[in-house]
Amino acid sequence: MRTLWMALCALARLWPGAQAGCAEAGRCCPGRDPACFARGWRLDRVYGTCFCDQACRLTGDCCFDYDRACPARPCFVGEWSPWSGCADQCKPTTRVRRRSVQQEPQNGGAPCPPLEERAGCLEYSTPQGQNCGHSYVPAFITTSAFNKERTRQATSPHWSTHSEDPGYCMEFKTESLTPHCALENRPLTRWMQYLREGYTVCVDCQPPAMNSVSLRCSGDGLDSDGNQTLHWQAIGNPRCQGTWKKVRRVDQCSCPAVHSFIFI
Repeated sequence: MRTLWMALCALARLWPGAQAGCAEAGRCCPGRDPACFARGWRLDRVYGTCFCDQACRLTGDCCFDYDRACPARPCFVGEWSPWSGCADQCKPTTRVRRRSVQQEPQNGGAPCPPLEERAGCLEYSTPQGQNCGHSYVPAFITTSAFNKERTRQATSPHWSTHSEDPGYCMEFKTESLTPHCALENRPLTRWMQYLREGYTVCVDCQPPAMNSVSLRCSGDGLDSDGNQTLHWQAIGNPRCQGTWKKVRRVDQCSCPAVHSFIFI
Protein backbone atom coordinates (compact mmCIF):
# COMPACT_ATOMS: atom_id res chain seq x y z
CA MET A 1 0.00 0.00 0.00
CA ARG A 2 2.86 2.35 0.85
CA THR A 3 4.43 1.62 -2.54
CA LEU A 4 1.18 2.51 -4.27
CA TRP A 5 0.94 5.78 -2.33
CA MET A 6 4.49 6.75 -3.30
CA ALA A 7 3.74 5.94 -6.91
CA LEU A 8 0.64 8.11 -6.86
CA CYS A 9 2.63 10.98 -5.36
CA ALA A 10 5.27 10.63 -8.09
CA LEU A 11 2.55 10.61 -10.74
CA ALA A 12 0.95 13.67 -9.15
CA ARG A 13 4.16 15.62 -9.61
CA LEU A 14 3.96 15.00 -13.36
CA TRP A 15 0.28 15.99 -13.53
CA PRO A 16 -0.11 19.82 -13.62
CA GLY A 17 -2.34 21.04 -10.81
CA ALA A 18 -2.65 17.61 -9.22
CA GLN A 19 -0.97 18.76 -6.01
CA ALA A 20 -3.16 21.81 -5.60
CA GLY A 21 -4.08 22.26 -1.98
CA CYS A 22 -4.73 24.88 0.69
CA ALA A 23 -1.59 26.88 -0.06
CA GLU A 24 -2.25 27.18 -3.78
CA ALA A 25 -5.93 27.94 -3.18
CA GLY A 26 -4.99 30.48 -0.52
CA ARG A 27 -7.56 29.09 1.90
CA CYS A 28 -7.59 28.62 5.68
CA CYS A 29 -11.00 28.90 7.30
CA PRO A 30 -12.30 28.70 10.90
CA GLY A 31 -14.91 26.17 12.00
CA ARG A 32 -16.71 24.11 9.38
CA ASP A 33 -17.00 25.87 6.02
CA PRO A 34 -18.21 23.78 3.05
CA ALA A 35 -17.06 26.54 0.71
CA CYS A 36 -13.47 26.32 1.97
CA PHE A 37 -12.17 23.60 -0.37
CA ALA A 38 -9.60 22.91 -3.06
CA ARG A 39 -8.74 20.12 -5.50
CA GLY A 40 -5.90 17.80 -4.66
CA TRP A 41 -4.81 14.90 -2.51
CA ARG A 42 -6.46 14.48 0.85
CA LEU A 43 -4.73 13.19 3.95
CA ASP A 44 -6.69 9.94 3.62
CA ARG A 45 -4.93 9.40 0.25
CA VAL A 46 -7.97 10.14 -1.87
CA TYR A 47 -7.68 12.57 -4.76
CA GLY A 48 -10.48 15.04 -5.37
CA THR A 49 -12.18 17.69 -3.29
CA CYS A 50 -10.29 18.40 -0.09
CA PHE A 51 -10.95 20.97 2.61
CA CYS A 52 -8.99 23.73 4.30
CA ASP A 53 -11.32 24.51 7.20
CA GLN A 54 -10.60 23.85 10.85
CA ALA A 55 -13.15 21.04 11.07
CA CYS A 56 -11.39 18.96 8.41
CA ARG A 57 -9.21 17.50 11.16
CA LEU A 58 -12.32 15.90 12.65
CA THR A 59 -13.87 14.79 9.37
CA GLY A 60 -10.59 13.54 7.91
CA ASP A 61 -10.92 15.34 4.57
CA CYS A 62 -8.11 17.91 4.88
CA CYS A 63 -5.93 18.70 1.91
CA PHE A 64 -2.51 17.09 2.08
CA ASP A 65 -0.81 20.43 2.91
CA TYR A 66 -3.31 21.64 5.54
CA ASP A 67 -0.90 21.41 8.48
CA ARG A 68 1.77 23.34 6.59
CA ALA A 69 -0.52 25.90 4.98
CA CYS A 70 -2.76 26.44 8.03
CA PRO A 71 -0.64 25.93 11.16
CA ALA A 72 -2.39 26.22 14.50
CA ARG A 73 -1.63 29.53 16.19
CA PRO A 74 -2.54 30.01 19.87
CA CYS A 75 -4.01 33.12 21.39
CA PHE A 76 -1.49 35.61 22.73
CA VAL A 77 -2.43 38.18 25.35
CA GLY A 78 -0.60 41.19 26.73
CA GLU A 79 0.49 41.92 30.27
CA TRP A 80 -2.02 42.63 33.02
CA SER A 81 -2.86 46.28 33.55
CA PRO A 82 -2.24 47.72 37.02
CA TRP A 83 -5.05 47.09 39.49
CA SER A 84 -7.73 49.73 39.41
CA GLY A 85 -8.75 51.53 42.55
CA CYS A 86 -11.73 50.28 44.51
CA ALA A 87 -15.03 50.82 42.71
CA ASP A 88 -16.25 52.83 45.69
CA GLN A 89 -14.83 54.30 48.90
CA CYS A 90 -15.62 53.43 52.48
CA LYS A 91 -17.42 50.15 51.79
CA PRO A 92 -16.49 46.66 50.60
CA THR A 93 -16.34 46.55 46.82
CA THR A 94 -14.10 45.25 44.02
CA ARG A 95 -11.05 46.24 42.02
CA VAL A 96 -10.26 45.05 38.49
CA ARG A 97 -7.37 44.50 36.11
CA ARG A 98 -7.50 43.67 32.40
CA ARG A 99 -5.33 42.52 29.53
CA SER A 100 -5.89 42.62 25.78
CA VAL A 101 -5.61 40.08 22.99
CA GLN A 102 -2.46 40.49 20.92
CA GLN A 103 -3.26 37.62 18.55
CA GLU A 104 -6.54 35.78 18.11
CA PRO A 105 -6.30 31.97 17.96
CA GLN A 106 -6.22 30.56 14.45
CA ASN A 107 -6.74 27.13 12.93
CA GLY A 108 -7.61 25.39 16.17
CA GLY A 109 -4.93 27.06 18.29
CA ALA A 110 -5.28 27.39 22.07
CA PRO A 111 -8.13 29.76 23.06
CA CYS A 112 -7.60 33.03 24.90
CA PRO A 113 -7.36 32.94 28.71
CA PRO A 114 -9.57 35.25 30.83
CA LEU A 115 -9.03 38.90 29.97
CA GLU A 116 -10.37 40.34 33.25
CA GLU A 117 -9.84 39.56 36.91
CA ARG A 118 -11.66 41.00 39.91
CA ALA A 119 -10.78 40.97 43.57
CA GLY A 120 -12.29 42.43 46.71
CA CYS A 121 -11.02 45.63 48.30
CA LEU A 122 -11.92 48.31 50.81
CA GLU A 123 -10.57 51.86 50.80
CA TYR A 124 -10.29 53.81 54.03
CA SER A 125 -10.46 57.38 52.80
CA THR A 126 -12.93 59.47 50.83
CA PRO A 127 -11.91 61.47 47.73
CA GLN A 128 -11.71 64.45 50.11
CA GLY A 129 -9.17 62.60 52.29
CA GLN A 130 -11.51 61.91 55.22
CA ASN A 131 -10.86 58.72 57.14
CA CYS A 132 -13.62 56.12 56.91
CA GLY A 133 -14.32 52.43 56.72
CA HIS A 134 -13.43 51.48 60.31
CA SER A 135 -16.95 51.13 61.63
CA TYR A 136 -17.68 47.87 59.81
CA VAL A 137 -18.85 44.77 61.61
CA PRO A 138 -18.38 41.93 60.80
CA ALA A 139 -14.68 41.57 60.15
CA PHE A 140 -13.81 41.77 56.47
CA ILE A 141 -10.97 39.49 55.42
CA THR A 142 -9.01 38.59 52.32
CA THR A 143 -5.98 36.48 51.45
CA SER A 144 -2.68 37.49 53.05
CA ALA A 145 -1.21 37.77 49.55
CA PHE A 146 -3.10 41.05 49.14
CA ASN A 147 -0.92 42.63 51.82
CA LYS A 148 2.03 42.52 49.39
CA GLU A 149 0.21 44.83 46.98
CA ARG A 150 -1.54 47.48 49.00
CA THR A 151 0.46 50.51 50.04
CA ARG A 152 -0.11 52.47 53.18
CA GLN A 153 0.24 55.89 51.61
CA ALA A 154 -2.05 55.22 48.64
CA THR A 155 -4.92 53.94 50.75
CA SER A 156 -4.75 55.86 54.00
CA PRO A 157 -3.11 59.30 54.06
CA HIS A 158 -3.55 59.36 57.83
CA TRP A 159 -0.61 56.99 58.20
CA SER A 160 2.67 58.84 58.31
CA THR A 161 5.64 57.53 56.36
CA HIS A 162 7.46 57.54 59.70
CA SER A 163 4.88 55.34 61.41
CA GLU A 164 6.07 51.76 61.47
CA ASP A 165 3.69 50.07 63.88
CA PRO A 166 4.27 46.31 63.42
CA GLY A 167 0.59 45.46 63.81
CA TYR A 168 -0.59 42.22 65.41
CA CYS A 169 -2.18 38.89 64.58
CA MET A 170 -5.49 37.45 65.76
CA GLU A 171 -6.08 33.71 65.89
CA PHE A 172 -9.67 32.47 65.53
CA LYS A 173 -11.33 29.07 65.45
CA THR A 174 -13.95 28.94 62.71
CA GLU A 175 -17.39 27.87 63.91
CA SER A 176 -19.49 28.03 60.75
CA LEU A 177 -19.42 29.24 57.16
CA THR A 178 -21.74 29.34 54.18
CA PRO A 179 -21.37 26.79 51.34
CA HIS A 180 -20.58 29.60 48.90
CA CYS A 181 -16.98 29.70 50.14
CA ALA A 182 -16.20 26.18 48.91
CA LEU A 183 -17.77 26.89 45.51
CA GLU A 184 -15.52 29.86 44.77
CA ASN A 185 -13.09 28.94 41.97
CA ARG A 186 -12.04 32.23 40.38
CA PRO A 187 -8.25 32.74 40.39
CA LEU A 188 -8.21 35.65 42.85
CA THR A 189 -10.93 34.32 45.16
CA ARG A 190 -9.93 30.65 45.24
CA TRP A 191 -8.42 31.25 48.71
CA MET A 192 -11.95 31.08 50.14
CA GLN A 193 -11.98 27.32 49.53
CA TYR A 194 -9.52 26.88 52.40
CA LEU A 195 -11.88 28.29 55.01
CA ARG A 196 -13.06 25.29 56.99
CA GLU A 197 -15.17 24.73 60.10
CA GLY A 198 -13.14 23.84 63.17
CA TYR A 199 -9.83 25.13 61.82
CA THR A 200 -7.64 27.73 63.50
CA VAL A 201 -6.90 30.66 61.20
CA CYS A 202 -4.64 33.67 61.52
CA VAL A 203 -5.76 37.17 60.56
CA ASP A 204 -3.13 39.90 60.37
CA CYS A 205 -3.97 43.47 61.40
CA GLN A 206 -1.80 45.93 59.48
CA PRO A 207 -2.22 49.49 58.19
CA PRO A 208 -4.30 50.79 56.51
CA ALA A 209 -6.90 48.42 57.97
CA MET A 210 -5.51 49.34 61.40
CA ASN A 211 -7.05 52.52 62.75
CA SER A 212 -4.32 55.14 63.12
CA VAL A 213 -5.72 56.27 66.51
CA SER A 214 -6.89 53.09 68.25
CA LEU A 215 -4.30 50.87 66.52
CA ARG A 216 -7.05 48.27 66.12
CA CYS A 217 -8.68 46.58 63.17
CA SER A 218 -12.46 46.62 62.85
CA GLY A 219 -13.97 43.28 63.82
CA ASP A 220 -10.80 41.94 65.45
CA GLY A 221 -12.76 40.64 68.45
CA LEU A 222 -9.99 41.64 70.80
CA ASP A 223 -12.43 42.59 73.55
CA SER A 224 -14.37 39.31 73.41
CA ASP A 225 -13.89 36.69 76.13
CA GLY A 226 -13.30 33.76 73.76
CA ASN A 227 -16.83 32.39 74.11
CA GLN A 228 -18.47 35.15 72.10
CA THR A 229 -19.43 34.27 68.54
CA LEU A 230 -18.01 36.80 66.08
CA HIS A 231 -18.88 37.31 62.44
CA TRP A 232 -16.64 37.57 59.39
CA GLN A 233 -17.15 38.07 55.66
CA ALA A 234 -14.83 37.43 52.72
CA ILE A 235 -14.06 40.38 50.47
CA GLY A 236 -14.81 39.51 46.84
CA ASN A 237 -17.85 37.31 47.53
CA PRO A 238 -20.36 38.70 50.05
CA ARG A 239 -22.08 35.31 50.22
CA CYS A 240 -18.93 33.74 51.69
CA GLN A 241 -19.29 34.52 55.40
CA GLY A 242 -19.47 32.80 58.75
CA THR A 243 -18.64 32.89 62.43
CA TRP A 244 -15.59 32.25 64.56
CA LYS A 245 -14.37 32.64 68.15
CA LYS A 246 -11.26 34.38 69.35
CA VAL A 247 -8.37 32.15 70.38
CA ARG A 248 -5.67 34.70 71.20
CA ARG A 249 -3.71 37.73 70.05
CA VAL A 250 -0.07 37.20 69.06
CA ASP A 251 2.61 39.48 67.67
CA GLN A 252 3.10 37.55 64.44
CA CYS A 253 0.96 35.08 62.51
CA SER A 254 2.27 31.54 62.29
CA CYS A 255 -0.56 29.68 60.54
CA PRO A 256 0.01 27.87 57.21
CA ALA A 257 -0.30 30.16 54.20
CA VAL A 258 -3.71 28.76 53.19
CA HIS A 259 -5.08 29.60 56.64
CA SER A 260 -3.52 33.08 56.83
CA PHE A 261 -5.63 36.13 56.08
CA ILE A 262 -5.64 39.88 56.68
CA PHE A 263 -8.22 42.38 57.90
CA ILE A 264 -9.11 44.76 55.13
